[in-house]
Amino acid sequence: MPAKASVVAPARSLLDHPLLQEGATRSRAALHGRGTRLTVDGLAGRASALAASIGRLGLRGVALHLDNGPDWVVIDLACQAAGVVSIPLPTFFSSEQLRHVLDTMPLDAVFTDRPDALAPLCAGRLEGGPDFEPEFELRSAVLLRVDPPRDPVRLPPGTGKVTFTSGSTGRPKGVCLSQAQLFAQAEALAAAVGLTAPRHLCALPLSTLLENVAGVYAPLLAGGAVIVPALADLGFAGSSSLDPPTFLRSVAQAQPTSLILTPQMLQLLVAAAHGGWQPPATLAFVAVGGARVPAGLVERAHALGIPAYEGYGLSECASVVSLNLPGAALPGSCGRPLPHLGIEIVDREIQVTGNAMLGYAGEPQSWAPQRIATGDLGALDAAGYLRIDGRRKNLLISSFGRNISPEWVESEVLADGALAECVVFGDARPHCVALVSPRDPQLPDRAIQQTIDRCNARLPDYARVLGWRRLSRPLAGDGELLTDNLRPRRPAIAARYGDLLRDLYRDGPPATASYARTA
Repeated sequence: MPAKASVVAPARSLLDHPLLQEGATRSRAALHGRGTRLTVDGLAGRASALAASIGRLGLRGVALHLDNGPDWVVIDLACQAAGVVSIPLPTFFSSEQLRHVLDTMPLDAVFTDRPDALAPLCAGRLEGGPDFEPEFELRSAVLLRVDPPRDPVRLPPGTGKVTFTSGSTGRPKGVCLSQAQLFAQAEALAAAVGLTAPRHLCALPLSTLLENVAGVYAPLLAGGAVIVPALADLGFAGSSSLDPPTFLRSVAQAQPTSLILTPQMLQLLVAAAHGGWQPPATLAFVAVGGARVPAGLVERAHALGIPAYEGYGLSECASVVSLNLPGAALPGSCGRPLPHLGIEIVDREIQVTGNAMLGYAGEPQSWAPQRIATGDLGALDAAGYLRIDGRRKNLLISSFGRNISPEWVESEVLADGALAECVVFGDARPHCVALVSPRDPQLPDRAIQQTIDRCNARLPDYARVLGWRRLSRPLAGDGELLTDNLRPRRPAIAARYGDLLRDLYRDGPPATASYARTA
C-alpha cells in the first residue's frame, strides 16, 4: 500500500533555476500586464515576500481562482518558494465543479479575484479576509481562509501542483505533478523551440497547464518576457466565446514572438489574415493544440505569414508530448516527441513514458505510473512523427480545447424526464449540439427548449447545448444506431444525420439557443 501522502512539496522555485541567476538576466524584463512591469529580480522579490507570508500562515495547500494577470504568476511562483501545493482552478468551472474541489482537496486558502462569487460555494466555510502582509500589494487577489475538509483526498508524495483538466464531467480529476517534473518540461520546451529572449503573449487561461508551463516557465527560462493581459482584454467572454476584433487588436498591440492557440483561435487568425489583417512581423512560433486541428489549417496559416506548428500533449505528461518545430515539421502530424519522452503504440493506443504524472488526487491505485495510456489512437511513422486518429473512449474535445464527456451532458438533459433520448455532438466544434426525442411526441418545441435551458443553467458554458433537433423517429429499436445495452452508436448516428449536424453548425451559435427542426 502506498505510503501516506504529504501535501508539502520540495521548496524549489523556478526563479532559483541556474538559467535565471546571472546578473544580466536578473535585471531584464520578465512580466508585463495590467499596468505592472517586473524584472526577474522584481518578480523574485514579490514571490519571495509572498512566500514568506504564506509560510507565516502555515498553509499547506493553496488554490488559485484568478483571471490572468501578474498576480497569478506571482502567487504561482510564491507557492513554489514556500513549498506548498498549488491548485489552479479554472475560472470557467461551474459551481458544482468548484464545490467538488473545495469539498475534497487538502486546501487551507484560496487566492481569488472574485470573493463575493466564491464565498457562497463554500457554505460559510470561508473565514475572514486577507491575513497576511507581503511587502507589496496584490492588485487583484484576495486570500480567503478555508477550513480544510474533514476527510480530504490524499495526494501522491512530492506533489507540488494539482492541475485539473477542463472538466469533462461534473467531477474533474486532479492530476498531481512535482515541481521537478514541471521544470523538466519547461526546460525541454525552451530548448526544443529554440527562441532567444522570446516575448510570449498568454492567450489561454493560466490555469491551463499548457499555458502555465509552456507560456510562463519556458519563456522565462529562455531569457524572455511574459505578457499576461486579462482574458477579457483579449476578447474572451466565458471560456468558449472570443470577440475577433478585440483578440486581433490585442495580438497586434503586444507584438509577441510566440503564442499558444487552440484550433478555433488559429482559425480566427487565418480568416483575419485572409481578409487583409497583417500578422505581427515579430511572430516566430505559434503552437496550436488542445484539440483536433482541421486538415490544412496549419498550411493555410503558413501561407498567410502565421508560423503555426501543431503539437500534442496531456496533463498526465506535464503538458506537451510531441511538437512540430521549424525545420522539423510534417503537415498533418503532431510532430516528434520531446527528447525526454518516449512514445509507444500499443494496440493502436498512444502510450507515453519519461515524465508521467505522480498520479490522480485521491486515487492511490493510480500513483507512480511507469507509463501513461492516453486513450488516444494514433501511429508513429518511420521518421518518428506522431499522428492522431481518434479516441478509444467517448470524449468530445471542442475546438477551444475543452474536454467534454457527452454522457455527462446527455444525463443532465434527460434528468427532468421530458426527453427520452439525447445524443450530444461537438468534437472539434466550438459548442455542443444535440439530437433529441421527447417522451411525448406532441411535446412542443418550446417545452423542449425550456428543458435544454434548465440543463444549460447547471452546466459550465463550454458544455452547454447551443443547438438541437428533434428526431423524426426514436433511436430505440434501431440496432444500427443503438448497441444491445441501448448505448448510442455515435459514429453511426453521426453518419446518418451528418447533413443535419452540419446544418446545426452552419451559421454558428444562434442568438437564442433554439433552432429546433425535425430530423
